[in-house]
Amino acid sequence: MAEANITDQIFINKLTEIILANLGNEKFGVKELAQESGMSLYRMSRKLHSIKKKTVNQFIREVRLQKALEMLKNEEYTGSEVAYKTGFGSPAYFSKCFHDFFGYTPGEVRGNDSNNTEPDNLTQIPTQNRPGKSIWKTYFLTFPGILIPALILVTAGLLIYKKIYRSDWIDNLVSPDGRLSIAVMPFQNLTNDTIWNIWQEAIQQNLISSLSNNEELKIRQKESINNLLPEKDLTKYTSISPSVASSVSQKLEADIFIYGNIQVAGPLINVTAQLINTKTKEVLKSFEVNGSYDEKIIFEITDSLRKKVTDFLLISKMIKNYPYITHLAAPTNSPEALRYYIYGSAPFGKGDNLTAISWYLKALAVDSNYFDPMFMISSAYGNQGMIEQDLQWVLKYYKKKDQWSIVPQLWASWAYAFNFEPPEEAIRCLRQLHQIDDQSPDVLYLLGWSYKGMKQYDKAIPEFEKSLEIYRKWGKEFLKDNWNYSNLGTSYHMTGQYKKERKLYKEAEKYSHSDPFVIANRIVLSLSEKDTVTANRYIDRLISVLKDKSANEAEIAGSLARIYFGVNDPGYQDKAEKYYWKAISLEPKNTSRMNTFANYLIENNRNLDEVSELMDRAMELAKNKVDYYNYSDMKGWSLYKQGKNQEALDILQNTWDSAPFKLYSIYSHLEEVEKAVERQ
Repeated sequence: MAEANITDQIFINKLTEIILANLGNEKFGVKELAQESGMSLYRMSRKLHSIKKKTVNQFIREVRLQKALEMLKNEEYTGSEVAYKTGFGSPAYFSKCFHDFFGYTPGEVRGNDSNNTEPDNLTQIPTQNRPGKSIWKTYFLTFPGILIPALILVTAGLLIYKKIYRSDWIDNLVSPDGRLSIAVMPFQNLTNDTIWNIWQEAIQQNLISSLSNNEELKIRQKESINNLLPEKDLTKYTSISPSVASSVSQKLEADIFIYGNIQVAGPLINVTAQLINTKTKEVLKSFEVNGSYDEKIIFEITDSLRKKVTDFLLISKMIKNYPYITHLAAPTNSPEALRYYIYGSAPFGKGDNLTAISWYLKALAVDSNYFDPMFMISSAYGNQGMIEQDLQWVLKYYKKKDQWSIVPQLWASWAYAFNFEPPEEAIRCLRQLHQIDDQSPDVLYLLGWSYKGMKQYDKAIPEFEKSLEIYRKWGKEFLKDNWNYSNLGTSYHMTGQYKKERKLYKEAEKYSHSDPFVIANRIVLSLSEKDTVTANRYIDRLISVLKDKSANEAEIAGSLARIYFGVNDPGYQDKAEKYYWKAISLEPKNTSRMNTFANYLIENNRNLDEVSELMDRAMELAKNKVDYYNYSDMKGWSLYKQGKNQEALDILQNTWDSAPFKLYSIYSHLEEVEKAVERQ
């Protein structure tokens, strides 16, 4: 294995040296690199992709950019000089590529990196539902059921979205310099009014001129295109078929071509255009612009069409460059809004929620109806423990849901239902999403989580299993720290399927060796099977892993408490209670620990009289109203469990009446206690 890695490194070093030796040659591209490396283009491309998971174009561009960064830091050259010395055709295009790759501009390197406000290392953002340290702490500090909305939103936020924008068509189209090449055909006059004949070439020329201003596009010129057309008479352009247009575009080495026409629709003139793949003749996107039946309006129509085409191309290219955002629930038509959304995803993936929120808000300032940043703002606030703001955003985008298509509508409805309606309603939304796309592993995961939260483990198991199976098909990288392992393992355990549980953990070991959730589950399994030797070995490993993740003694004690809580043996419940008390004593102002312990006592019907005192302390220390009324709800629920129905009803009714958010968790307790009082 080590020998193979050395061979790969030699191969990468060789390609890098060749690129650097030709650094200033703008025309040095894929073919030239293959020739100088002594390999066929096909073999070189396959080998490079297997090692780096990059195309040859990407690799060449990134080598150039890394060298450019080095030159800029030395401050010997201006940004323009560096652009030309590293083989970029223009300083503006160099600046764009540099910013897209590093997250800041060349000028900011020469100025002061510490002043950079844009995210760096965008290409390294995690692509799966993996919790960062802050998310991990949220889980271990909180009992499942209290901050589940935030936890699930974090899980869902990165990959739950239905893929709307397709970017795979760009794979083999981009030129060596990173730009898309486009041929614009004359627009066919289908109006039967010869006044519009002249506009066939006029619209073509207007589009060519305006699109040429974008440095990420290479636009073939009108003369080159029209000279290759079999028909050069304005009256005969209607005979140009897509096949003919494709043939002309291939001769001009254009990746895609624009094929459009002019029609009459009542009192309106209707200009339509299709973006077509030159090689496959696949229609990538259709566009339509209307205006009054007046020649004066044609420039406005052309400009509107140009903007739609350009925005589509730029958005598709951005999504291709940042594959972790290819799952969009409600895509924006604004490249600027999408770019801010991308910038927000970088700090979000690192657990820097407040920075992420600031970028998402900028995206919404550009496109106020862009669902994705709204959803992620809610997630970020929840992950930050700012539950009031989290719920406010859930309500905000839920009210807007009718403006969107069915997929974002369902996600907005799910988030609302999860917090404010019975769990069956949230499951209904997830079922509808599953019908739309049965290959979304995150929908299945959330279904499993929902059933698990209701303790319907037999229903949770097939959902987790199907989710995990899809991830297996996607590849090993999607199995690292995958939350399905711990949740499916727990569900197997609760249904007594220890053999399946053990087999699952063996698989998880390959991808999640240091996952504290899986290690904790292994301890529970070993203790349940009376294998204390193995359990102690895993306890030592868990403590080591938690310390590596900067966990303090209180967090370690809380983790051990939850483990002993999970063992279905009365003998271990005393240990669980001991560690819960230890965690609280180490962090006496941590209200989440108090709430977790209170829930444990209620679940196990132990020392229920202690819950009221715990929750009174928690309410005094509560940081927000949501937490305050959740603690009040817990107090009322514990009194009900002690048989003090009327006292419980008074507290729960007051909680419901006063709480700023009418959470279903509070309502369900109130409803059950009301029925108990009526039966008395």
